[in-house]
Amino acid sequence: MSGVRLLVVGAHSADFVWRAGGVVANNTSAGGTSVVVALSFGERGESGELWKLPEQTEQQVKDIRRSEAEKAAALVGAELVCMDLGDYPLVVDDAALERLRDVIRRLRPEVVITHPAVDPFNPDHPVAHEATRRARLLSSGAGVASAFETVPPSQFFLFEPHQPELCGFIPTTFVDITASFETKRRAMEAMEAQKYLQQYYTERAGHRGNHARKVTGDSSIGYAEAFQRITPQVVSLL
Repeated sequence: MSGVRLLVVGAHSADFVWRAGGVVANNTSAGGTSVVVALSFGERGESGELWKLPEQTEQQVKDIRRSEAEKAAALVGAELVCMDLGDYPLVVDDAALERLRDVIRRLRPEVVITHPAVDPFNPDHPVAHEATRRARLLSSGAGVASAFETVPPSQFFLFEPHQPELCGFIPTTFVDITASFETKRRAMEAMEAQKYLQQYYTERAGHRGNHARKVTGDSSIGYAEAFQRITPQVVSLL
């Protein structure tokens, strides 16, 4: 299977690693193009380990988080786009929305992945969802001739949130990431400011691997990532 043009949009610089790092690695290994957008560095609310250091500053945290994200993106073979919009709260104004729209126009992605629309524990994730949803629609228009540049519509997926049962997340698609899991593990290890999530998402990949085995009967699946498909799938046969 050949790769695709894949876009992953995260509210914070590490979001793509935990929730879609395996899919990104799979895609680039298959010859696809992967772009990851970090709307913020997560410098205020997602960098707990860094704020334990004496005389820490917000700019220093940003610089570290950028470096970590660049290393992780390189490991999974993705281009990293950092928008530096700030976090807690993340604010996506009209100018930022246009920047995200322009990324979509440039990449012309076949698949777009972002956060679910609901997260009772994180104020930034729903903002990222809404921005991605709007930018995707603005880039493709209404499917008719428009007064602005448009690109073909993409498939739209949500990646798994930290607490799926509280976010209305219903997995419709499991992706086997067994072959790329060690790459994902190294990418997770690069995100040192959030070490506490490394074990959690290792275990989660194992749980989803178990679910994928049950669905398919394929005993070779060790690890998987879960996604919820938003756009309908168009096929000739079921």
